[in-house]
Amino acid sequence: MRTMNRLDQPFRGATTLQEQFNHMFGNGLSRTGEESNLTPWAPPVDIYETEHELVVKADLPDVSPQDLDIRVENNILTIRGERKFESKAHEDNYLRIERAYGSFSRSFALANSVKSDAIQADYHNGVLTLSLPKREEAKPKQIKVNVGTPAVNQGQAQAAPQQRSLAAAPGAR
Repeated sequence: MRTMNRLDQPFRGATTLQEQFNHMFGNGLSRTGEESNLTPWAPPVDIYETEHELVVKADLPDVSPQDLDIRVENNILTIRGERKFESKAHEDNYLRIERAYGSFSRSFALANSVKSDAIQADYHNGVLTLSLPKREEAKPKQIKVNVGTPAVNQGQAQAAPQQRSLAAAPGAR
């Protein structure tokens, strides 16, 4: 990220207490573990699960869809792209530049339950939405509950009388 300092700012080197807290709690501690190896900027994402799919939503304002590279390799979903700095004004005219520019990359491990060959990507109003459908065996199954009739298969039906007879034997628990 680039900040612009103007020579006519008398306190340009001083930081406020708020900026120090933001740096310490916002930037310094927020990227731990999995996120510590990220590029200088990484778009925020939401990931949620429905009955039939996983959904990944990434905020990518001012990123052209042509500058996105989305792929799955070895059950790792990777979103790469670049937000380019378009200066409509001369660089010296900027008073503040806070948005991050440049390349980014985000990677997420996928469960084996995702059909990676059926992933769909949509980009609308600066939000990338990836729909990752689940495999049939990973979708929840409804199990019918029998009332009044035993739900046994052939193997259990033959074993059941033996179990009853053992339970009825003297001294059996």
